[in-house]
Amino acid sequence: MKFARRYLIPRLLQYVLVNILGITMVFILPRLMPIGPVEKAVAQIETRGAYTDPKAAEETIQALKEMYGLDQPLLAQYGTFWRRLFSFDFGPSLVSFPTPVTQLISESLPWTLGLLFTTTVLVFIIGNLSGGLAGYFRQNRILKVVDGVFMFLAPMPYYIVALLLIILFAYIVPIFPVGGGYTIGAPIAFTWDFIVDVLIHAFLPALSLILLGVAGTHQIMRLIVQSVIEEDYVRYANIGAVNEGTVFSRYVMRNATLPQITRFALGFSGLFSGALITEVVFAYPGIGFLAYHAIRASDYNVLMGVTTLSIFALTTGTLLMDLLNPLFDPRIRLT
Repeated sequence: MKFARRYLIPRLLQYVLVNILGITMVFILPRLMPIGPVEKAVAQIETRGAYTDPKAAEETIQALKEMYGLDQPLLAQYGTFWRRLFSFDFGPSLVSFPTPVTQLISESLPWTLGLLFTTTVLVFIIGNLSGGLAGYFRQNRILKVVDGVFMFLAPMPYYIVALLLIILFAYIVPIFPVGGGYTIGAPIAFTWDFIVDVLIHAFLPALSLILLGVAGTHQIMRLIVQSVIEEDYVRYANIGAVNEGTVFSRYVMRNATLPQITRFALGFSGLFSGALITEVVFAYPGIGFLAYHAIRASDYNVLMGVTTLSIFALTTGTLLMDLLNPLFDPRIRLT
């Protein structure tokens, strides 16, 4: 009961509050844009050479606003938005009308999930292992070089690393394609050839996320390990001539990994933001690429759908890690 009152219930309340505030901001921010999606659609038609009479343009704008519910008061739009949210109905895309937003998201989501799941797991394993080794075996020359490389990569933005990888492996040494999720015109089927084609196209986007994710995780883990090896139980184990491999794996890494499990969800959110940028650079057909086009076209419905899904995914991931933490660290259950 004490655990539920002090740990479980506050986190559940925080989860609900963060989702409400985040989704409210998702609703408000697109409506602060200087030009709405309807006016922009009419402007795009005119720039393509189709002149529209001012009166006819005004009637078109009004008709489109009525169709999309943008003529209603803001509070009514907000209530409608929440009612649709519970049924996962964001309406039709304002640009790709009448395609539902849920269809666009369902087509893009598997690409992002596949990319993120693979990179997140690899970043957690590689980053913690390399950081742990670098923090424990501080005099090893090879680990010093690895540490220096990751220290150089850590502050670099995702798009810089992505562009460097494109220049190096798509132009100078043309091993991988410049972008896309698969070869244009290739039949989409669950065949070995198509799977290999998808993996080849995903290699550079995944590599950019892994390099920067591992660099950040490596540095944090190295610092944690350097702090753990100063603890009394590690000193006593060394004095007692305990095998060095046992000290490293059971005494140091086991305790140093606990805070990294908490960071797993935070690392996922960091990789998620990086994936959005990476998808735009590589024209990868995921959620980030969909959001980019929605922002350019002022497509409220798609933008709200993508951002709402992102908020739920990140907050739910963080909540799950908070709930799983007591299983890994009994000290939390005893507080």
